[in-house]
Amino acid sequence: MSFLSKALIKAFTVLGLVGSSAASGAPLPAPAVDAPLAAAPAPATAVFAGGCFWGVEAVFAHVKGVKSATSGYSGGDASTAHYTVVGSGRTGHAESVKVTYDPAVVSYGQLLKVFFSVAHDPTQLNRQGPDVGTQYRSAIFYSTPEQKRIADAYVDQLNRAKAFSRPIVTEIAPLKAFYQAEDYHQNYLALHPNEPYIVFNDMPKLAELKQQFPDLYAAR
Repeated sequence: MSFLSKALIKAFTVLGLVGSSAASGAPLPAPAVDAPLAAAPAPATAVFAGGCFWGVEAVFAHVKGVKSATSGYSGGDASTAHYTVVGSGRTGHAESVKVTYDPAVVSYGQLLKVFFSVAHDPTQLNRQGPDVGTQYRSAIFYSTPEQKRIADAYVDQLNRAKAFSRPIVTEIAPLKAFYQAEDYHQNYLALHPNEPYIVFNDMPKLAELKQQFPDLYAAR
């Protein structure tokens, strides 16, 4: 399916599918297990998947301490890391976002809290809103044992607290590789703020980020 066709389908199917969060309504708790803020600035990376990468990228791009957010593909091979192929849902890839951040400013646990709170709905299996398929699954791709430890602990914490009305289905998997998506996907929300899909699906995420995380929100 072409990029244009998919964009049109998204625009026409989004009505009535907004507001699909499964959160209980109360703010999520901070991670009980987290890495302390680093003593000095140094680059670190985290990779998350939560549906269409346009909105996930935009959310993390507005978090203080985040240096860059890049849309791409994780979970499959280099040979299939192309938008039209990933769209088949048979490549193993998920639309993902690589977050490069300063761990002296924002912790990995804080990024996880943003991911679960406003970036997506972690209770939707192999879909997110109007987007359906394994390429839209919820996933955390960890690159270090510490990231896995923190992610596992936070999912367990949220499940025990019954923070969501349905079970969390987020996959926690080792990061094999991250493949940057095509140029036209990068910074998509900022470049297309009036597109219907963006207006209905992703702009509300930024509003929630600003409301729920005023100390972490960064205007760009």
